Parts: sequence; structure tokens; C-alpha cells
Amino acid sequence: MDTLVSHWTAACAVDDILPDTGVCARVDGRHIAIFRVGQHQFFAIDNVDPKAGASVLSRGLVGNLGEHLVVASPLYKHHIDLRTGVCLESPDWSVRSYPVLVEDGRVLVNAAAA
Repeated sequence: MDTLVSHWTAACAVDDILPDTGVCARVDGRHIAIFRVGQHQFFAIDNVDPKAGASVLSRGLVGNLGEHLVVASPLYKHHIDLRTGVCLESPDWSVRSYPVLVEDGRVLVNAAAA
């Protein structure tokens, strides 16, 4: 666990993300989409849409499909589970998910844990 703690990177302030939206941050050289669901839930996944190759997932619509919290890709509308990064329509279009921690008003992402 000590190794993982050293890889937490402050990506943005909590207030930088409006509820039920996402932002993109560069963490350890990766484009990572960070989502705020409601007031207190935060998730992080790769921002690059694997089907399109464009860094756009942070601009997708946040919602749910049954028990899955998802973001809909703004380009092709496929749904990616925010907890796991799995694409519900095609697992081939899945992305990495990352641990998120909120501390002192900052959102921290552990890109090394993926």
C-alpha cells in the first residue's frame, strides 16, 4: 500500500467539477477523465475513446443504465461503466479505471494502480 500512496496525484479541486459532469486532467502523462456523480462520488477512467482514438470521454453524458453508472461517449454513444471502465456494448472498447481519493478539497488520482 505504501507504494500506491506515493503515486497519488492531485488532479484538480473538487469545485472544478460540477455534479454529474467530467473534466480531463493529465496525470503521469495520461489523459484521464474524472467524473463527479452527485455531490460526493468521484470516478476516473482513461479519457481517450478507444473506438475513435480521440480524447473526449470527459465530455460525455453521465447517467445510469440499470445498476451501472456510465458515461456515454460523445462520439459514438457507447456506454462506459465509471467504476470498471468496461464498455457495456463492446468489451473491446473498454478503458482503464483508476482509484480516486478526495482529500482537503482536492481530487487525487492514482494512475500507477491501473
